[in-house]
Amino acid sequence: MKLISWNVNGIRAVANKNAFSWVDEEKPDVLCLQEIKAEAHQIPEPLFTHPFTCKHINSATKKGYSGTMSFSTRLFDTTNTAWHIDHTKEGRILEHHFGDVVLFNVYFPNGQQSEERLRHKMQFYSDFLAHTEALRTMGKGIIICGDVNTAHREIDLANPKANEDISGFLPIERAWIDTLLAKGYLDTFREVHGNVKDAYSWWSYRSGARERNVGWRIDYFFISKELQKNLKDAFILPHIQGSDHCPVGIEITL
Repeated sequence: MKLISWNVNGIRAVANKNAFSWVDEEKPDVLCLQEIKAEAHQIPEPLFTHPFTCKHINSATKKGYSGTMSFSTRLFDTTNTAWHIDHTKEGRILEHHFGDVVLFNVYFPNGQQSEERLRHKMQFYSDFLAHTEALRTMGKGIIICGDVNTAHREIDLANPKANEDISGFLPIERAWIDTLLAKGYLDTFREVHGNVKDAYSWWSYRSGARERNVGWRIDYFFISKELQKNLKDAFILPHIQGSDHCPVGIEITL
């Protein structure tokens, strides 16, 4: 299966740029979108011709904000929005169950706005990991994809020293990813590509950052170690335009 995740930073804006044509070329089995900033009736049609069997939308209560959306060529057994984690109703999670695997499409909070939002982000991180760990005790393999809003290591952003006091690269945020990995989850891109440099998934719109590849790798696919043997590839698609993020993906046998 090919799974792709993309923070679109507004699905209507991306559609207006005709920036979904790549989907028909890549033909993912599952496409997970974050920050759609739209309600179900506002999603443009058609976005692409690739024949997905089903789609799920979790819009934020606040209009034009946040939100997640998933497309799949196979039916999930069940889907929910993990409301007990995303209790602020920001549309941040879609939790898909199929067989013994649970796929999470997540738009993790950004902590840059205020100290309160940083605390919210860290609580969200903690509650989310507790939830996935509970599912693992039930024998579930876990796949987590989406915009995590944190670069893990210095290799994951172009200017680590200049950003070490900025939310998105704070020690407390990076430590959560350390904890995630210590619990037995794998950063699939690093698992496949090791310490390759200059591999980013987000670039500021300012100062020609994308053209100069001054970016951050904040979009991930994590899998629980139980699925390690199933992982075939992990990749970033930096050539795809339309958002300040680019798609990331994995190929995995399920």
